[in-house]
Amino acid sequence: MNKAVFLDRDGVLNRAIVRNGKPFPPESVETMEILPGVADAIESLRLAGFLRIVVTNQPDVARGTQTREAVEAIHNHLLSVLPITQIIACYDDGETSPCRKPNPGMLLEAAGLHAIALSQSYMIGDRWRDVEAGRRAGCQTVFIDYGYSEPRPEPPANYTCLNLPSAVAWILNQTMNGATHAS
Repeated sequence: MNKAVFLDRDGVLNRAIVRNGKPFPPESVETMEILPGVADAIESLRLAGFLRIVVTNQPDVARGTQTREAVEAIHNHLLSVLPITQIIACYDDGETSPCRKPNPGMLLEAAGLHAIALSQSYMIGDRWRDVEAGRRAGCQTVFIDYGYSEPRPEPPANYTCLNLPSAVAWILNQTMNGATHAS
């Protein structure tokens, strides 16, 4: 079985556009900014033997405020500049969609495609939905806290930090110390 680190996209890999305390995705490749330290952090995960799978809600496509082509252009760019294994996007807007976080559908899909042991894997995100999706899938969870004006994960993530490099350092420390995971 493989182990993976699941990563949210906006706010984890690239800078989220924050308006009134709420994060939004960039509109295009041209407006997207990869956050400092992200490439090195993801490369560290690769070297440690983790699959690096991005799982991202992109409901603006269903809402008609973003095109699927623009989202896929961003994904193609990320795949070309970062050592990412795969990007899975959920374009649904409905809360009951099995793929839309906090539901674990994207993580379960990846687990089936790549023979991933979810209990040996991690989910990193900057919103409560990310943490909850990871928890529901049976992963350890990491919350990157930007202080958005929205609910925090409840119960809290296994680890809270300020950026992806800190999250990855914690994961690698857990791995080196042989930490066991809750199933």
